[in-house]
Amino acid sequence: MDKSKKTKQTQNSEFSQIRPTSVQWKKQLVREQYRMRYLRTLRSTVMILVCVAATAVLLATLVFPVLQVVGTSMEPTLENGEVLVAVKNGKFRRGDIVAFYYNNKILLKRVIAIDGEYVEIAEDGTVSVNNQVLDEPYLSDKSLGECDIEMPYQVPDGRIFVMGDHRATSVDSRSKSIGAIADEYIVGRVIFRVWPLNHIGVIH
Repeated sequence: MDKSKKTKQTQNSEFSQIRPTSVQWKKQLVREQYRMRYLRTLRSTVMILVCVAATAVLLATLVFPVLQVVGTSMEPTLENGEVLVAVKNGKFRRGDIVAFYYNNKILLKRVIAIDGEYVEIAEDGTVSVNNQVLDEPYLSDKSLGECDIEMPYQVPDGRIFVMGDHRATSVDSRSKSIGAIADEYIVGRVIFRVWPLNHIGVIH
């Protein structure tokens, strides 16, 4: 055998060693298919998570605001640090707990009277609306608190009169600095407690 034939045979032998076999091709194909499926699944999962997060943020902002209690003005009903869910609702009834904006903060108070009604608070803290004494089982103590409005007080149109359940410390509609709350400042009606877990449930 001459030298040129021997060289060609050597090259062919080396090429056959480098060229993938059919089994190797199939394994590589399976790996590529798996990688493509994994990437598609990953993209789909990320898109779903983004959509869910965006929907949650939208709901929390526009429909069900999530709030945290700061302070003691609503004790014993609500305590400092609790996390609540509110609902955007323009219709409020006496006894509802509402969240509203005041001086770039969100305050939580209880609706005592709506527009057109007359509120009167006695020296001992007893509250009357339209000459009817309110039954307030949610209170632990009555108090006149910080009150500098003239009694009886008529709630203006489009506003609500609110008070905290901890009457001795709460600053609310009894004070001229806050007064009755206009509709445009109301965040929503508090309906549910989500934290702490041992107190989770509907709020009354």
